[in-house]
Amino acid sequence: MTTLPNTAVPNGTDLPSRLVDDHGRSINYLRLSITDRCNFRCKYCRGGPETPLIPHADVLRYEEMLDLITVVSELGVRKVRLTGGEPLLRRNLPWFLGAIRERTAGLESPLDVRITTNGSRLAAMAGDLARLGVQWVNVSLDSLNPQTFHEITGVDCLGDVRRGIDACLQHGIRIKVNAVAMAGVSEAELPGFIDFAKATGSEVRFIEFMPMGENSQWSEANYLPSRLLLDQARELVSLTALDRKDTGGGPAKVFRIDDGPARLGFISPMSSHFCGSCNRLRITSDGRLRTCLFSDKEYRLRPALRHPALGPATVKHIIEMAQRGKPLGYEILQARQMQQSVARKQMSAIGG
Repeated sequence: MTTLPNTAVPNGTDLPSRLVDDHGRSINYLRLSITDRCNFRCKYCRGGPETPLIPHADVLRYEEMLDLITVVSELGVRKVRLTGGEPLLRRNLPWFLGAIRERTAGLESPLDVRITTNGSRLAAMAGDLARLGVQWVNVSLDSLNPQTFHEITGVDCLGDVRRGIDACLQHGIRIKVNAVAMAGVSEAELPGFIDFAKATGSEVRFIEFMPMGENSQWSEANYLPSRLLLDQARELVSLTALDRKDTGGGPAKVFRIDDGPARLGFISPMSSHFCGSCNRLRITSDGRLRTCLFSDKEYRLRPALRHPALGPATVKHIIEMAQRGKPLGYEILQARQMQQSVARKQMSAIGG
């Protein structure tokens, strides 16, 4: 067994997880895609030819997702992030959030449920999210300039996204903004994002562009290493590095801006991997378990969920067995350096 340095603390709880892989990593975080539909066409996510959408009959029902959440909770997962596609496109999402609360009410440590969204429908739902106990929302937002936003996403709704962020803040929901770092774009956006973080007391995180999907738009020309943005940020403001234990763990290197509440973070899967502290699993909206973002190996959970003689007990066994062989993503990345894409599927199909 290769034991890697544990450079992050568990997300949301210090309770031990039953899921420990062959590299000694404790798994306590699930990213669950509830739909592969999205109303944006971001060039880094869906920039190539359209990937066929998953047939509705193959998308997990909410009741099946509740069974999955129950299973992983029993195994020690304490943080669940709902993703897409765009999760706010899924009908009856408030009902689902309420059902999660009811299903996990008896846990020794409350389940931390968060959402990642493009923000376009957030304004109308912020009140419901707050009422249902959602305390954090991550908004994918790569530009504060309407024209650049349109060029990246293919839609003209930056105003809707900004109104959604404001609505969340008004309801007491804390915001993190995720921006994909792209050369020729993010350098110009950085000053505006720093001002945004300071004005709202929020955290803005830049994530290195990853070559995901067979038709990825990634290239060396548009790849921007985090260290270059960090150097630029240091010229604009005073940054104080925060310990990972003070930021909830996770892969981001986070800095406090000018001794205030605002934060700036950098996630560097390409230039400085964090595989030693990876604590997450991913399940796609059609019920496929992925133990590593960069690995195309998937484990089909939906057939077991829908089989009358199998069900959650078999799903639990599959997850326990699969996570033991959770690979090291940086090794997959290094092995494919001469190829454009790392994984065959686009991010919208994986769930981010």
